[in-house]
Amino acid sequence: MAQDVPFPGLKEMAELSKRAAAVAAQFADIRDGDIDVATTPRETILEINGRTLYRIAAGAPTRVETPILVLYAMVGSWQILDLQPDRSFLRTLAETGSTVYVVDWGHPTPADQFDDFSDLVNIYIDGFVDAIRDRHGIARINLLGICQGGVLSLCYAALHGEKIRNLVTCVTPVDFHADRCDEHVERGFMNVWTRNLDAQDIDLMVDTIGNVPGGVGGVLFSMMTPFRSLAKYNLTLLDVGQDRDKLMNFLRMEKWLADRPDHTGASARQWLKDLYQDNKLYAGTFEIAGRRVDLGAITMPVLNFYTETDHIIPAPATKAMAGVIGATDYTEAPLTGGHIGVFVSRGQAKFSDRILGWLEQR
Repeated sequence: MAQDVPFPGLKEMAELSKRAAAVAAQFADIRDGDIDVATTPRETILEINGRTLYRIAAGAPTRVETPILVLYAMVGSWQILDLQPDRSFLRTLAETGSTVYVVDWGHPTPADQFDDFSDLVNIYIDGFVDAIRDRHGIARINLLGICQGGVLSLCYAALHGEKIRNLVTCVTPVDFHADRCDEHVERGFMNVWTRNLDAQDIDLMVDTIGNVPGGVGGVLFSMMTPFRSLAKYNLTLLDVGQDRDKLMNFLRMEKWLADRPDHTGASARQWLKDLYQDNKLYAGTFEIAGRRVDLGAITMPVLNFYTETDHIIPAPATKAMAGVIGATDYTEAPLTGGHIGVFVSRGQAKFSDRILGWLEQR
């Protein structure tokens, strides 16, 4: 007869205690500077009202001579593109053979609450584009936009196309209603939530508080994957904490997530009402400073990346670009990974090579 085990869970408790102790030991060994992000050397080129243009000081333009300006979203820091040396989209893009610039949207102050798409596109982006053109003595640059930065890139290319040689967009929404066009297409949480906001409530929020706090976006993104968010600081941390490299990567990501900039009030109003709710970009009725943003006016070569596993920007919202873009040289390319994962994976060399390979041919 088998002997009864007096405490069946004792072994599991001991193992849990051992794993927790290993995590504690890892934390005890962390020093100042270990969790730094955006460590690739960079040079400040120009500042405009708290927005900064950096040149990534790594590599040399051995493959693509025309410099690339990278625009990231305003709802998160650009530093996710330079998370750590072996997970840095910007470093890899530069080291693979190009001159890379990136815009830091900074942390808007109450004085910035009236900055709308006109300010973003016609003052900041245009100012940075001109600075690069003057610096290199060229008429046109390459523009690479990611997510919300991709929307700004499309707007800029439509209004100032004479300054852009090639346009690359990544996980960029174009048709903000594409997720509800087919019953078989999974609806994006952000799309559904935003479309169901009362337009008057959006106005009330912006009119009352000015800039939209970055924490609002942080909560919404957490709600997209609720169980993963709930388990992050216990089960996930317990797992990654067994390995120092995994733990440091986890902590750097958490540091980036905690640095959530506010969104300028006026542009947030346009983003939520004109784009998410009224789908004006796709409809061709979105206006910036009285000028209609006609995506059909974008005639330079376009490379459009999307991922089928993006839970923030559904793939149909990105792929809809093909139906409204004016470019005859249009390439659509799938990526493997999630909305953020494609930029922090260790497969950056392959991703950068795809971009530069396409640019080399143009």
